[in-house]
Amino acid sequence: MSAAQSLDKALFWFRRDLRVADNAGLYHALKSAAGVYCVFVFDRDILNALPGKSDRRVEFIHGSVLELQKSLRATGGDLIVHHGRAREVIPNLATALRVAAVFSNEDYEPAAIERDRAVESSLKKTGIAFHAFKDQALFAKDEVLTQAGTPFTVFTPYKNACLKRLDAFCLQPYPTEKYFSRLARSGKKAPMPALAEIGFKATNLKALGIKPGVNGALEALDDFLERIDRYREARDFPAVRGVSYLSVHNRFGTVSIRRLARLALERRSAGADSWLNELIWRDFYFQILYHFPHVTDSAFKSKYDKLFFKNNRLLFSAWREACTGYPLIDAAMRQITQSGFMHNRLRMIVASFLTKDLLIDWRWGEKYFADHLNDFDLAANNGGWQWAASTGCDAQPYFRIFNPVSQSQRFDAQGKFIRRYLPELAKVPDKFIHAPWTMPPLEQQLAGCVIGRDYPAPIVDHDVARHEALALYKSV
Repeated sequence: MSAAQSLDKALFWFRRDLRVADNAGLYHALKSAAGVYCVFVFDRDILNALPGKSDRRVEFIHGSVLELQKSLRATGGDLIVHHGRAREVIPNLATALRVAAVFSNEDYEPAAIERDRAVESSLKKTGIAFHAFKDQALFAKDEVLTQAGTPFTVFTPYKNACLKRLDAFCLQPYPTEKYFSRLARSGKKAPMPALAEIGFKATNLKALGIKPGVNGALEALDDFLERIDRYREARDFPAVRGVSYLSVHNRFGTVSIRRLARLALERRSAGADSWLNELIWRDFYFQILYHFPHVTDSAFKSKYDKLFFKNNRLLFSAWREACTGYPLIDAAMRQITQSGFMHNRLRMIVASFLTKDLLIDWRWGEKYFADHLNDFDLAANNGGWQWAASTGCDAQPYFRIFNPVSQSQRFDAQGKFIRRYLPELAKVPDKFIHAPWTMPPLEQQLAGCVIGRDYPAPIVDHDVARHEALALYKSV
């Protein structure tokens, strides 16, 4: 499409890019058309598949869309909001508005790709074009390949290739504000459906201090920039405020990934470099999912599909319900249940425990996280679980099995995180907090924590489980 305005009317479809500023697809729509309508669809195909009607993510999206609508109205435009099947709503709306093209940003998940193909096919029948642009990733699809022209499957060379290409040009923002005069209104302002009208209830999102929308993202970013230089040292300790807490904003696009990478590069500190490394891991998993979509159902390394996991449902329930008897594991599982967040170090530890101590299929854990994480992203969640289970690309070697006690001693030495989520262990002395079953009976009485009554005994012996896991993996 030429740089000059060539269309009369266009429609921009917001998805996981809930902001006006530095939005690639919106910029191209505004630059290409005299009038641009904007729409967001609460997609029934997605919402109806969720496990419950009290979902923090839906509330976060709802709040972000409400803010987005106000922002667009302040600039002279508007946001049409529908509740229906996006694959039907978008073609019907585009036809009703008589637009020449629908613009959006790319999504690399298999279901989203299939949905977009269906929408494009429907639009084509009525002579309406469909255009999608890169926005959620720094590099996507075939932009970064090996010298042989194949996708990278090892992170470090992928990261090095990305860093060679990360420059001011590729990170420059898309100046949507230059074309705000082209934002169109569809007529009478229609009220946005309330959360209840789309079938969901309010959650504890506000009590958790999670503020949706661009304003929430900016507050979180300002907070993190005061701590970013300490990120490398602090990021592994769940009891301290060491991570960015920007992942949910990254997931729903209330902040631009280009802006985040640009800030990291400009900072030039060890902490900023370490954080940029994490942003590139995010891209790495996007391109793995795009090039190898089988990972959603199978191991990246196909030989590990032959692993005969025990899949004991009682053990899985104990893991899920924070009753494993290993304090750091249980505290982490309570964190995700109560807040929809789990510290990244803990995600690795609990995933290792499920797959290698309990010998339960990584897909069970992946599904649990998918149902509960505020920042759930298919690519990163799948990549993280396959990494921990040693079934993925560039994964942790199968013989590296986290010891839940030594990990607890190393990353929560004083038990501050453990006590925050396991108040039943509040009076357990520091020397026993990581393995309370080792407390003598009198100490248990004094601490008000009798093992087997107030807190469970370990459901497995780690040393025994480790040997079983090694034998299992060696068998394939």
